[in-house]
Amino acid sequence: MADPQQPTPVVSLNSVHRRYHQGDAVLEILNNAELAVWPGQSVALVAPSGAGKSTLLHIAGLLEHPDSGEVFLEGVATATLSDRERTRLRRTAIGFVYQAHHLLPEFSAVENVMMPQMIRGLSRAVARERATELLTYLGLKERLTHRPGQLSGGEQQRVAIARAVANAPRLLLADEPTGNLDPKTSDHVFNALAQLIRQSGLTVMLATHNMEIASRMDRRVTIRDGQVVELQ
Repeated sequence: MADPQQPTPVVSLNSVHRRYHQGDAVLEILNNAELAVWPGQSVALVAPSGAGKSTLLHIAGLLEHPDSGEVFLEGVATATLSDRERTRLRRTAIGFVYQAHHLLPEFSAVENVMMPQMIRGLSRAVARERATELLTYLGLKERLTHRPGQLSGGEQQRVAIARAVANAPRLLLADEPTGNLDPKTSDHVFNALAQLIRQSGLTVMLATHNMEIASRMDRRVTIRDGQVVELQ
């Protein structure tokens, strides 16, 4: 029986297996992987390329199905949910930031951040107000009407962060969000993200090669032999 005093993890992976077939070979990426991330926690996922960081994030974010095992999102089992139900959960509960910003080039910064809100059903006026507030908070007040091609790499990534949190998700998944940036810009973007995390109480899983960034998260984990291992 669950302990009523213990909070429910925002996301938990239970006995998750994921493998890929390449010709006759089988690549075992996750093997009985277990991970629980609690409300308000920030977790850095540190592992070499090919270890399965992106796979783990995709499974946690309901973008990819495990071969077996279960993913719980705020206590709700997701393995048997329909694609429509999984899409609805992603839209309302999860935000994504990638190494590439994936902004829509024909729209301004504020319009890019408005988009997911309007897809969710908010009015244009409410979406614009929220987008303006987020971008201003991230230091982009003077860049609201600029299109991605008129923004620096760091500015583009801050717009992508604002877009990811525009619908107030409970979980933010970030896959090498500063990987394409120089060290100074990377630090600036991460500081903006860290400030947003502290202010909003977001739960965050962040894959990174940057140990300095990882050291500033609440927890650090890695993937060894397909299993998630806690680092000190």
